[in-house]
Amino acid sequence: MLAVGAAAALLVTSCSSALSGTPIRADQVSPSTSPTRSGPAGSEPTNQITEPATPGKGGGTSSSSAGATGLDRFYSQTLSWGGCEPYAMTSGDKAPYASSKVQCARLTVPLDYAKPDGTTITLGVLRQQASGKKIGSVVFNPGGPGASGMSIVATLAQYGVDPGLAARFDFVGFDPRGVGASQPAISCQTGQQRDKDRAENWPGFMPTLTPADVDAANKVSKTFVADCLATISKEGVDGTAFLAQVGTTDVAKDLDVLRAVLGDKKLTYVGWSYGTSIGTQYAEQFPGNVRAMILDGAVDPAVDSATDSLQQTKAFQQAFNDFAAWCAKRQGCPWTSAADANTRFQDLAQPLMDTPLKLSDGRVLSFLDATTGVALGLYSDASWPSLLSALNDFVHGSGDALMAMADQYNDRDDSGHYSNLLEAFTAIRCMDSNRITDPEKVIKLNQELINASPFQDNGQPAAAVFDVCAYWPVPPTMLPHTPNPKGLAPVLVISTTGDPATPYESGVNLAKDLKGRLLTVKGTRHTAYMLEGLTCVDKAGDDYLINLTLPKEGATCS
Repeated sequence: MLAVGAAAALLVTSCSSALSGTPIRADQVSPSTSPTRSGPAGSEPTNQITEPATPGKGGGTSSSSAGATGLDRFYSQTLSWGGCEPYAMTSGDKAPYASSKVQCARLTVPLDYAKPDGTTITLGVLRQQASGKKIGSVVFNPGGPGASGMSIVATLAQYGVDPGLAARFDFVGFDPRGVGASQPAISCQTGQQRDKDRAENWPGFMPTLTPADVDAANKVSKTFVADCLATISKEGVDGTAFLAQVGTTDVAKDLDVLRAVLGDKKLTYVGWSYGTSIGTQYAEQFPGNVRAMILDGAVDPAVDSATDSLQQTKAFQQAFNDFAAWCAKRQGCPWTSAADANTRFQDLAQPLMDTPLKLSDGRVLSFLDATTGVALGLYSDASWPSLLSALNDFVHGSGDALMAMADQYNDRDDSGHYSNLLEAFTAIRCMDSNRITDPEKVIKLNQELINASPFQDNGQPAAAVFDVCAYWPVPPTMLPHTPNPKGLAPVLVISTTGDPATPYESGVNLAKDLKGRLLTVKGTRHTAYMLEGLTCVDKAGDDYLINLTLPKEGATCS
């Protein structure tokens, strides 16, 4: 596995429930290389829009409707490139952001594209310039929602990943609205609040689930929403207005502004996991502006939130079953037969509902954190040895390794500082999917999720513990739909047969809907291009991006 794969957060939209507690997301960060978080970054250079604007000033082309909608000044802005150190949001980002290989700037966009003369916000942008004969820029998004595009490109530059591709393209990453170094950033809780919620198994894992307990859990969700609104409003932007515009439909519009400002007539794009949602939405809104697009680890836009949760939960259970069979053949495994794995793990983890395990740092390992740590280890078979070791420690009374994996999932450092990744994750997914507000439907879904994933079963009956999105203050801006863009250039969809986070069939469906080419990858991992050291996949992807040559129909890599 390529070293950089350990540093790339590749995430996926999901619906939280009484079963999962925290939404499951796919994450390529290895337990041994968890990034650590620092406090807020210092002041950074700003980019002011020059008035009056001249269309095409950025060197690219403005949207066909930019003039008619008053967006010329955004499409025509010039980025002021400078050092990246002030943009680092994590201590793990400090070294790659300090490199002379990368440059950073701020992109100004309207909060509401229907009101271009209204409030503006800024997005952090990072680039590594092409080392050879340049074709243009390739924009990367690592997923989430909530992951930093700046960070993934800085990491690619740090490790010198794919020098052949880097010779022909500027590598560009941006932090989507509300994420990372973009301003304002979505922030809802303190680190102490997050620690408390995790220790208490919020939002649905409690020792009992009486009506009073259910009401208390739902009240916590309501408080979370109120805290998000209040914190954002302190940044000088109306919280409700901001949350209404953080969905992927708006991110796609930002991406088109970025394309033009970078000087590219058409977009070349690589999106992993949720990044495929950004790519798909861009293809729907700006089909004629696409040069090439790789969508790896696809999110199916036609699937509703309940079906998506159920499909993903089943896929993670299958990943657990695969791990269990592998584990049973090795020393230190908590079970000797894969058939006993679910029961054995329940025997180990369910007591944490009543009595969390004390850890060496003074915290406790809850059932929620134990299952979160296990889920992290299921994202790739490369993580299985670390998961086995953590479970062996757990059997012998130490939960520190599982907690470290749960911390990594939650982007918490040793000092207790969290990034805003999961807060942004929640805000964006709430704008991107339908919401279930009928108590009976919530109970039915939660029971289906329990049945689908025995290793995550906490022993409680299904209850009407609502997802946070049920209390979101504004309606979603995107609902399940089948994309059908007209005039779209051929895109490449990569889907892995044993992907636990974005099931293989999602990629099959997306390739069909976009009339693109599917590249099947055999294996157990989430995403494959550039980050896993898979020569077959990397060669196919590079050939497509550079030469616009697609793999043959039915192509498979393993």
